[in-house]
Amino acid sequence: MATATNYLLTALPGVQAWFKRMVEGGALLEALGRVLVLLAIVVGARLLVKVAETFVNRLFQPERHVYLDERRVKTLSTLIASIAQYVIYFFAGVMVLQNLGFNTTSILTAAGIGGLAIGFGAQNLVRDVITGFFILFEDQYGVGDLITAGGVTGIVEEMGIRITKIRDPGGQLHIIPNGQITQVTNHMGPSMRVMFDVEVSYGTDLEQAITVLQQVLEEYAQGNDRLVEAPAVLGVQELGESGVAIRVLARTRPMEQWGVERELKRLIKERFDAQGIEIPFPHRMLIVKGSGPAGPEPVLTGRPEGEGKP
Repeated sequence: MATATNYLLTALPGVQAWFKRMVEGGALLEALGRVLVLLAIVVGARLLVKVAETFVNRLFQPERHVYLDERRVKTLSTLIASIAQYVIYFFAGVMVLQNLGFNTTSILTAAGIGGLAIGFGAQNLVRDVITGFFILFEDQYGVGDLITAGGVTGIVEEMGIRITKIRDPGGQLHIIPNGQITQVTNHMGPSMRVMFDVEVSYGTDLEQAITVLQQVLEEYAQGNDRLVEAPAVLGVQELGESGVAIRVLARTRPMEQWGVERELKRLIKERFDAQGIEIPFPHRMLIVKGSGPAGPEPVLTGRPEGEGKP
């Protein structure tokens, strides 16, 4: 303890002499001025960041962009605010270094060369980010949409500025860099189409079959909020090998088309069974006649009599 006290007492005159030289030479005032400039730069940068964030938030208010999803508006505003923040802090850092006496010209030159080298090395990353920005800005797809992108079809679980995550029907999660998405098929829309054919045998009364179909569709449409447009019978679509195909068309809300189609087919099958209307199916009948002295007679294969003919 005594040794430390003696050391401080010995060093005190030297510190006093250094402080006196600083005051007499004006170095102290210069140092204080630099500190004040540094504080002004930092405070000014923070104020500019706040002003930029406020401007961007007002520019991207949801009520001004009713044609964009609220989530996308928020993503774009956050992205642009972040870019503005980085630019402001970069120039503030250059001003701080210049105030401290560093040669900012050489630093900027080195940064430019380094940025060029990084750009060549990370060009895929840059491409992913730029593509992701335009995907968000152009509203090509969103979370929850059914899309085909990068050779994968599934539901978009997450989309960012660099990658898109798609969950396929098998449950597998595909993470696709946005730069690899060169074409997108968005299967979502204001309404989705349900269209299928119902076959009846050639011996069926077509008018009766169409009437029964229309009754089933009308009953199903009553109070069904999954439908955008009531289902309808379009008429005879094809004269097939074993029956007549009658086409049914309906329009549903997005992501409801598969469930509606399954329910309609079940209801049609149940009603046809109740009305005795036959739905044909491929089958084969073997007719074997008795054998005589010359051996068994030929085996005939084919359809029941009358089936497959108008």
